[in-house]
Amino acid sequence: MLQRMADGDSELCEKDRDARLETSRRMSADAAPPSATHWRFPAGSAEPGVYRGVGAEVWRWICSAYLRLSGWRMRGDWPRDLPKIVLIAAPHTSNWDGFNMLAAAGYYRIALKWMGKKELTKGPFGGLVRWFGCVPVDRDAKADLVRQMKDAFAAAAQMTLAVSPEGTRAKSPGWRSGFYHIAHGAGVPIVMSVLDYGAKTISLSGALIPTGDYDADVALIKGHYEGARGKYDERFSR
Repeated sequence: MLQRMADGDSELCEKDRDARLETSRRMSADAAPPSATHWRFPAGSAEPGVYRGVGAEVWRWICSAYLRLSGWRMRGDWPRDLPKIVLIAAPHTSNWDGFNMLAAAGYYRIALKWMGKKELTKGPFGGLVRWFGCVPVDRDAKADLVRQMKDAFAAAAQMTLAVSPEGTRAKSPGWRSGFYHIAHGAGVPIVMSVLDYGAKTISLSGALIPTGDYDADVALIKGHYEGARGKYDERFSR
């Protein structure tokens, strides 16, 4: 009897969560323009992705505890209906940014992928490097990085590729365009995450489907970062 009651409670919680996610999706759709190529996520909740097992739940608990104790607040639901995305994170002005993004990914139950030299995935530790999320790429000048990542996205049922649009922690003249061309070439949305050290929030702010008009699309993307402050704000390449 106790087991049936527990199962019933679990089912009710699942239905309640699904209802809240559906409401969130409808709010996102209502906020989207008619073209539906760019929309913002509601900031009132921070629902994670799908359950990935006990190990992921333990890691989520650790990450949640770290974020809570260090004063970070999470905003925005994970877009479960987008199985393949390029996830960009800014501002990027400190080594802490990467650590905080890993904690945020753990909170959201997401296994991040990142691009690394193919040499990293060879040798005795190559399998471990892949397990940690490395997508091997050929950095040779003759290699087409966009084509390589397009093939990687096509071969995966799900992929969250994390990219820093600034490319460096130091002040730079502007954002690098690689993240955009990868998303456009692979035909996947770009999701904007904002690490705002001023408000102490990590937000999933919205999504954009690249149209091919780089300048117009990047202007929309950068609009998600207006007012955000980096840990060392003078280094933030706006």
